[in-house]
Amino acid sequence: MKTILTIMTSLLAMTMATSCYRNNVAPNAEPAKGNVTTQKVEHFQQTIEQDNTLLIDVRTPKEFADGHIANAINIDVNQPGFADNPTFGTSKKRHAIAVYCRSGKRSLKAANILAGKGFTVYNLDGGILAWQQSGKPTTK
Repeated sequence: MKTILTIMTSLLAMTMATSCYRNNVAPNAEPAKGNVTTQKVEHFQQTIEQDNTLLIDVRTPKEFADGHIANAINIDVNQPGFADNPTFGTSKKRHAIAVYCRSGKRSLKAANILAGKGFTVYNLDGGILAWQQSGKPTTK
C-alpha cells in the first residue's frame, strides 16, 4: 500500500512538472494560444527590426513614459476596447505584431487576444525587465 501511494505521488509530481515545462510558463500563468510565439530578447530584437512588424507596449501610459523600447506604440491591454484599437487595423498589411510589458504576463494576455483576431504575435519573454537586463536601450 505504501509503495502504491509513493508511486502515485511521484506520477502526480512528474505530470505537474512536465505540464509546466511543456508550456514554458509558470503554473498559474496563461499559456500562449494560437499564433503566438514567446521570444527571448535577442530573437525579439530581430523580429522588431523587421519593417513589417508593429511594436506594441501594452503597459500603462505612466509605465510607457518611464521608458520604453524605441518605436513602440503604447496601447494598454487593460483598457476597454484594447483589441479594437484602430492601430491594429493597419496591421493587416503587416507581417506581425510584437508585444511586451514589464515582465511578460500582460503581454501574453495581449498576444492571446490579438492571435484570436487572426494576427501573428510575438511576445517578449521577461518583458522590458529582461530587455534592460540584456543591456538593450530604452527611450523616454
